[in-house]
This record gives sequence, C-alpha cells and structure tokens, in this order.
Amino acid sequence: MGKFVECVPNFSEGRDISKINTIVDAARTVPGVLILDVEKDADHNRTVLTFMAPVETAADAMFAVTKKAAQLIDLNYHKGEHPRMGATDVAPFIPIMGSTIEDCIKLAEAAGERIGRELQIPVYLYDRAARFEHRKDLAKVRKGQFEGLREVIGKDPERVPDFGPNRIHPTAGAMAVGARNQIVNFNVNLNTTDMEFAKGLAKKIRTSGGGLPALRAKEIFLESKGQVQMSTVLTDYKTTSIKRVMDEMRKDLEPKGVAVSGTELIGLTTQDAITDYAVESLQVKDFNKETQVLETKLLNLLSSWQTGASLFVDALANTDPTPGGGSAAGVSGAMGCALGQMAIGITLRGKKLEEAKKPALRELNARLGEHKAALQNCVTEDASSFDGFMEAMKTPKDNPERKMKMQAALKHASEVPLKTARLASEALAGLTVCSGSISSHVISDFKSARYLLEAAIRCAAENVFINAESLEDKAFAGKIASEVKGYLAACETVKA
Repeated sequence: MGKFVECVPNFSEGRDISKINTIVDAARTVPGVLILDVEKDADHNRTVLTFMAPVETAADAMFAVTKKAAQLIDLNYHKGEHPRMGATDVAPFIPIMGSTIEDCIKLAEAAGERIGRELQIPVYLYDRAARFEHRKDLAKVRKGQFEGLREVIGKDPERVPDFGPNRIHPTAGAMAVGARNQIVNFNVNLNTTDMEFAKGLAKKIRTSGGGLPALRAKEIFLESKGQVQMSTVLTDYKTTSIKRVMDEMRKDLEPKGVAVSGTELIGLTTQDAITDYAVESLQVKDFNKETQVLETKLLNLLSSWQTGASLFVDALANTDPTPGGGSAAGVSGAMGCALGQMAIGITLRGKKLEEAKKPALRELNARLGEHKAALQNCVTEDASSFDGFMEAMKTPKDNPERKMKMQAALKHASEVPLKTARLASEALAGLTVCSGSISSHVISDFKSARYLLEAAIRCAAENVFINAESLEDKAFAGKIASEVKGYLAACETVKA
C-alpha cells in the first residue's frame, strides 16, 4: 500500500455554498484525492475541508484548492468570528497510512514554495514545519489577522514570510502551511451571553494563559444562536483530553450557574479521542483499545494488502455491473507503475549503478508515482461513469432529453478508459527508455511491470472500442478509437 497524508485546509468562507463546492471540486481534480469531510460554519464564516491524498500528489492538491480559494474569496469583505489571515487560512499536512511527519514537512515546504512563487501569496511555515521557534504556534503566526498583518508585513523583520513576497496579497491575504499530528477541534456552547466571563474563562484554561497544556481556547459569540461559544483546539489530546477540558471548564461554569447547551466536534476527529473520553467518563479499568473495539479490529484486518486484493478480485467475480474490465485496466496499470517504482528504487540503492544514470531514474520514479495515483483514480472513475450511464437510462423514454443524457454519459464512459490507456502508455514508455539501467536482481519484477502496463492498455482499449460503437458523434468516436489504436501500436513496438 502506498503512503497517504491527510490534508485539512481551512477556508475563510462558510456561507456561500457555490464557492465552497467549487473549492472542494478543485481537490477532486488531482489524482488520488479522496474527500473525507467538508465542515462549514456560517457564524465562523469558515470551512474546514479534509481529504486524503498520496504523498506524490498531496502538495498538488493543496496548491489546487489554495489557487481556487484565492480566485473566489476576498478578505476585504470577509467577516466572521474565527481569526483568519488568508482566503486559505491554514493548510496542514498530517501523517496517516504509512506516511511520517518528515514526509509532511517536505510536503509543506513544497506546497508553500509553489504557492508563494506562483500565486504571490506570502506563506508562513508553522508547527512541525516551522523554521523559527516563534512560528510553531499558529496563533502567533496569525497574530493581527489579515488587517493587522497588512500593516506590518514588509516592515517588521519577524513577519517576513518563508515563501512568497514580503507583502500581503491584496485579496487572498497570507497563509500558514504546516505539518502536524492529529488535533481535536472541540467547541462548547454555553447558555450565556456574558462575553467578559467567557473571555476570562478562555484565558484561564488555555496554555498561553497558564492553564492546561496543549490547549488553545477562544471565546466567540454566536449570533445565530444568541450565545457564547468556547472554541478550543486540543493540539495533543493525549496530554489534555476532551474530558479534562470539560472538567476544567465546569469549575467556573457551575458556580456561575452557566449550563453547557451542547458541544461540537469540527471536522474529522480521531477515534482515540472519543474512546478516551468514554473510558475516562465511565472509569473503565484495564481497557485495551486495540483488542476491545470492534471497528479497530475490523480496520486492522481490512487494511492489509492481502485483504484489499482479495476484496477487489471477489468484486470482479460477482455479477454486478461494476467493477468491470475498465476498473481492472486501472488496477493493472497502477500495479505496473508500482512494480516499476519498486524495481527502480532497489536499483537506485545498488552500489554498482553509475552516478550519471541516477537522476533520470529518480525522475522516472517520481513520474510513476504520479501515474500510479492517477490510474488508481481511474478505477473508481470507470465504475462511476458506468453508473452514470445506467442512471441516464432510467430517464423516461418519452423524455426528449433521454437520448442526449445517454449519449453524454456514454461519451464520458469512453473518455475514462482512454485516459487509462494514455497513462499506462506514458508509464510504459518511461520504463522502456530506462530498461538498460535496471538491476539484474529485479529484472523479473521490471518485466512484470511492463506486462501489467501492456495489459492495462489492451483492456482499456477494448472498453474504448465498445463504447465508441454506440456513440452517435462519429467524429469523436473515430478520434478516440484512433488515439487508443496508437497506444496499442506502441505496445507492439515495445515488444519488437
């Protein structure tokens, strides 16, 4: 299984659904991205997007959403309860599924450099990616917010960004890009309108005020509810748990007769934090999360590569319409890229490899990673395109739009396997060029990678041909058939 990271960009827009959806869609255009959650809040006027992406494409996805947010959000007109300094305000990379915090630091640096250079947005590296001690704390990085930073950037040496211009972007502001471990965003709604009391409580419980360790807290007034909210961030929930935060707040709430009217968990929250709260509250003795939580046991079982492979093979064997040949082509292509990466990686570790050959192999290895992620996307895209065609077929026969909908869906169903064939062909061409540099120890794996890519091209081509036959746009049908025939011909050239 490849390495993935969790990405949680926060945007200064929580009310305009159209803008939010457009920003989220920008992430979906990047190979390998899987949207996990979209949490929007009108009072905060903020949206928290959570997605996972392969290490190879995560920085591209963060750049894509940042670029789109910069086009749609103008901080000069933004009003909300949550502190902010940018259209994309904060963009952390978080290690999951085999990735490390070191991977995330490299991603933060790559994304930050590109955002600063191409979008002309000043970028501050924070948390584990911070280059300066005073930038580890997000609150210090964001001090003054958009309006305050606009006045001091370019004048205060401590506010010189890590990347990008030493001046505020006129509409998109500035942003913090970082690497961090899992946090818990936990809000407590209080049945009071007393902001002075809330301000004192926030200062008392947060780390910077001498309160609980690893805790940020800020009082916010919720106009829509007519009450105060204590907005907290548990930066290390194992040091300060949710229950400990609640217990500390109740020391001041109960004497004042202030009730908790509800709580909120913003974005995705790690299961450990919730389980810890239950265990602490129930005072469960000798509880083992790894062996006593059913979902954890199932996840450990399902996350093994053997189980994942078996599930997909079994899915191919059943009589459901999907997955079919198009999805199988995507998997075959992704496996070919992965095997190619393995063979190249082992070759690069070899002591006999000439130094002059290493740069080209490293470049190819990176390209194969990108193609692998894109081909994995094609697996689900193929199934979705078929589902789209079946949905179009359900349109009543007397509906004049039925034929148009079916043809549009069929066209899309042709484009996905065409993309699969194109990606596999590009990967195969790369492997062919470097074949003379591969270590003899992995030559069988290298050849297997090429065979898998050939199979992907041939399987994808069959799906293109059968869909093209039913297209009424014969010019388009001829064009895609001709393109895929070119990829098939390239396979024969490689064999020769």
